[in-house]
Amino acid sequence: MRVLLVEDDAELAREVAAGLRGIGAVVLIAADFAAGLRSARLEEQDVMILDVMLPGGSGFALCRSLRDIGLTTPILMLTARDAVEDRVVGLDAGADDYLTKPFALQELRARVRALARRRPALAPRTVTIADLEIDLAARRAHRGDRVIELTAKEFALLECFALHPDEVLDRATITAHVWDDNHDPFTNVLEVLVRRLRRKIDDDFEPKLIHTMRGAGYRLGP
Repeated sequence: MRVLLVEDDAELAREVAAGLRGIGAVVLIAADFAAGLRSARLEEQDVMILDVMLPGGSGFALCRSLRDIGLTTPILMLTARDAVEDRVVGLDAGADDYLTKPFALQELRARVRALARRRPALAPRTVTIADLEIDLAARRAHRGDRVIELTAKEFALLECFALHPDEVLDRATITAHVWDDNHDPFTNVLEVLVRRLRRKIDDDFEPKLIHTMRGAGYRLGP
């Protein structure tokens, strides 16, 4: 699950990001209106969290701008104000949910998970490749009659492949989906993760589905 958090309070942003990473989310942080708009347009997200008070423009205006350019990603608004009028403005701007500060991290997590399940119906929810079936909504996978037990990062990698079946994905594309700004691109963590996923997906099965394309990246397909 990918989450864009647009919040100018650096300490709060770190706390929220850490809490969401605890449930397997990849969190991208933007600190102002312009950065939030740019990030939302450049990378697909599962959920966007917008603070109402932002440098360069309000979260309400950002929400409206995102809807005006056709983005249907679920949006959660964060605000320190609890006035009914503010909630109405946010919902009228296109927000899907509203949370007032201060809030419990458990509630934020629950709301984000609920919004992620409400992604547009046009996004594929189940992907089948050979005898491998991947349920993106329930975050489950099985091959044949065997359930594949996956960690959060392993599933994020498999999800990245599943959204681009039979395509060769380069390192940059994969790392942008699986990790966030905390990722060190100079480590071999991607290769390690691919090996772990390959053991679970391909060992004892035919045909092999995870392929290394030397000098190009990786591909999921027969």
